[in-house]
Amino acid sequence: MLPQKRLVPPWLLAAVSLFAVAWGGNQFTPLLVMYKDLDGLTTGAVDVLLGAYVLGIIPALLIGGPLSDRFGRRPLMIPAPAFALIASILLAVGSASPTVLFIGRIFSGLGLGLGMVVGGSWIKELSVAPYDSAADHAAGARRASMSLTAGFGLGAAVAAALAQFGPMPAELPYIVHMAVAVAGLVAVMRAPETHSRQLEPARLIDDLRIPTAKHRRFLWVVVPMAPWVFGCAGSAYAVLPSVLGTRTQGFDIGFSGLLCMVGLGCGLALQQLGKRFDDVGSARAIVIALGVTVPAMVCAAWASHTVSPWLATLAAALLGSSYGLLLVSGLQEVQRIAGPKDLAGLTAVYYSLTYLGFFVPAALAILNSWITYQVMFVGGGAIALLCLALVATFYRKHLPQTA
Repeated sequence: MLPQKRLVPPWLLAAVSLFAVAWGGNQFTPLLVMYKDLDGLTTGAVDVLLGAYVLGIIPALLIGGPLSDRFGRRPLMIPAPAFALIASILLAVGSASPTVLFIGRIFSGLGLGLGMVVGGSWIKELSVAPYDSAADHAAGARRASMSLTAGFGLGAAVAAALAQFGPMPAELPYIVHMAVAVAGLVAVMRAPETHSRQLEPARLIDDLRIPTAKHRRFLWVVVPMAPWVFGCAGSAYAVLPSVLGTRTQGFDIGFSGLLCMVGLGCGLALQQLGKRFDDVGSARAIVIALGVTVPAMVCAAWASHTVSPWLATLAAALLGSSYGLLLVSGLQEVQRIAGPKDLAGLTAVYYSLTYLGFFVPAALAILNSWITYQVMFVGGGAIALLCLALVATFYRKHLPQTA
């Protein structure tokens, strides 16, 4: 039976929920400086809290996809904004307790992980006929990545502004997000189901196997670029604000939020161009994205050396542009490789690889005892160049049959 005509496009309802959990996942980032000032936490400690939600993201990604294939998209997506709501409650009441903050970040990760894999697959399915006959073949990946990036960017910008200029800096940002999470919960309950519940499901262990994760195109084109997605984003809005701390005292939270907004804003804008770079017969979009990563790392090294807020802002714009191009180009490759059966599962594997990049800020903070940030950023540019060469080697090789 064809879906009834709706005032709100069905894909937009799923996108609102994904936006809400992404807001909750990134609102913590510009507040890292605040926790150093309020609670005296070290740079390493706050970077661990930043990456803590990966502990929730990765299991939610790996289990959420197969479970949504088994039970349907809505039953697995409804908990996502609910987890995000719980996370904001814990973060609001636990500002003086690193343990409560840590648990809150894990709940943020659980919500975001489910949102990324289940919501992303749901948006893809709602971006084709009969739900949206006018959408192009790349609309699903583009809409999912843009919903995610918009949530990341607006969540960080609003949190930074409220913490810098508003009352109750440790609580108010999370209170605002509670309302956003409730809106996401309402939206997800109204979105149409696209994946019916399996009447005779196979063993869960069989569902957890993702055969397409061994596809040569995935191994040699997607895997080398995936960690750079959030490696670039994390460098823009977690590492650079810390490096520039001596030049932005008194406005450090606001500056961190500014870099988040600039980086993710550029990422959001560049995702609009993703479909122009995408080519079903080559890795052109990923090559272009990695081509932006190399000068972005060099610019970050220059900003670290000069401790210039202007150069840091430019570096954040380049890193954010790289993030946006990488995220959407990787999703487009994944959706072609996976096909309908493995879509949620391979998307989960892809996102798990991208979130390895979120350990970059903590790793750089540890290495900074021996190596300067500018040297590490130059090294990052060299590694990105090697990844670019590897992807270029497999530019037109092992194309999936769906292409």
